[in-house]
Amino acid sequence: MKKLSWMMAWVMGLLLTLVAGPAMANQLEQIRISNSPDKTRVVLDMSAKPDYSAFRLTGPDRLVVDLNRTRLKANLAALESASPLIRRVRTSNPQGDGDLRLVLDLTQSASHKIQVLGKSAQGYHRLVIDLKPTSRNPAAVSAQPGRNVMIAIDAGHGGKDPGSIGPKGTYEKDVVLPIAQQLKAKIDSVPGFEAFLVREGDYFVSLDSRSAKARQKKADLLVSIHADAFTSPQPRGASVWVLSLRRANSEMGRWLERDDKLSELRGIGEVISQSSQDDPHLQRTFLDLARENSMMESQALASSMLKQLGQVTRLHKSKPQFASLAVLKSPDFPSLLVETGFISNPHEERQLKDRGHQRNLANALAVAIQAHFRDNPPRDSLLAQRQQTHRVQRGESLSVIARRYSVSVAAIKQANQLNSDTVKIGQELVIPTL
Repeated sequence: MKKLSWMMAWVMGLLLTLVAGPAMANQLEQIRISNSPDKTRVVLDMSAKPDYSAFRLTGPDRLVVDLNRTRLKANLAALESASPLIRRVRTSNPQGDGDLRLVLDLTQSASHKIQVLGKSAQGYHRLVIDLKPTSRNPAAVSAQPGRNVMIAIDAGHGGKDPGSIGPKGTYEKDVVLPIAQQLKAKIDSVPGFEAFLVREGDYFVSLDSRSAKARQKKADLLVSIHADAFTSPQPRGASVWVLSLRRANSEMGRWLERDDKLSELRGIGEVISQSSQDDPHLQRTFLDLARENSMMESQALASSMLKQLGQVTRLHKSKPQFASLAVLKSPDFPSLLVETGFISNPHEERQLKDRGHQRNLANALAVAIQAHFRDNPPRDSLLAQRQQTHRVQRGESLSVIARRYSVSVAAIKQANQLNSDTVKIGQELVIPTL
C-alpha cells in the first residue's frame, strides 16, 4: 500500500510539473543597467534561456521586449534614474497567458542591438540589450523647423442638439462654445501652440466626426467642453473624464476589423502599414501600445486639469473619472471630456453664463495643457527643438542647476520624472522652458 501511495504521488507530481511547466518556464530575476559615453547596456538576468522578440516605437520613443513564458521577479522601481537614456522600465499588457512584455521608455531616439549570452557566474542566462542614441543632423533639423503642438477643442452639442438645459432655460451648447473660444485664444497666444475649434458656431457635428476632425488636423490632444446635469439641483462642481478600458478595448477591435482605416491613425498609421503588413498580431501590438500611451497621457493631463480647475471653481470629482464616451474613443491621441460645472444647479448655471467665469475656466485649462506639452513635447515640435538639456558635472546638484537656468527644482524633477533630488555625473537633464 505504501509503495502504491508513493507511486501515485510521484505520478501526480509529474503531471503537475508537465501542466505548470510551460507557464513558468522562465523567470526574469533581475535587470542591470550600465552607462558608457557611447551606449547604455541593459542586462536581463533570467533563470533559463530567453525566448524573445523586440521592436522599437516612436512618438514617444520606446523599445518593447516580449519575453515568452516568463514571470517577472525583478524590481522595476529600483531602476528609475538608472540611465539618462532610459526614462523608466515598465510592464505592459502581455499578448498571452504567462508572457511578459517589458517597455523601455526612452528619453530620445536610440538604436538597439540584442544578444543572448550563456550562463553567468551566478547561473543566470543573460539577454543583453545595447542602446545607442541616434545622432541628429543639425542641418536637417534647421531645414525642417518644428511644428506647433495642435490642440483640438470640441464645444459639446450644437445646432439641433442643445445638450442639457438649466433651470432658467440656459442651453449647454450656448455656454460651452464661448469657453471653447476663449480656450482657443489662450492656446494660440503662446508660441509653439495652435488650436482649432471642432465647431465654430451653433451647428450640429456628429460624435464620430469630432474625433475624425481632430485626426485630420493631426491633433496632439482633443479636449471636449461640456456642462453636467442631474435630475436634482444639488450636485455641483467640475470633473474631467477619460476613456474607460472596456471602451478602449472595444474600439481597438473595431479599428483592427477595418484594415483600410489603420493607416489613418495619427503617429502609428504609417508604422502599422509598413511594419505589420498582414500580420494581425503585430497590428494589435502596435495599436495596443499606442492606445495605452494615449490613455496614460490622458490620465496625467486630466489630473493636471483638475488641479488648475480647483483653483477657480468647485470640483465635483477630484480625480479623473472613466467613461465609455464616443468622443474619447481615439486610440492614437489623448482625449478628455471636461464637465465645467452643473448647469442643472441654479448657482452654477449663473456662473457658466458669466464671461469672467468662462475666462477663468478657459485659463485654467490652458495652463494645464501648455504645462503638460512643455514637459512632454512631441519630438518633431517647435517646443522640443527649443528644449534645453544639461549634462550633470561633478559637484552639481539639482538646486545649483535650477538656479543656473532660473527654473525651480520641482520643474526639473517633473520634466525628467525624478522621484528624488539625487543626480549622477554625466546624467542628461531636460531643462523645462518657462
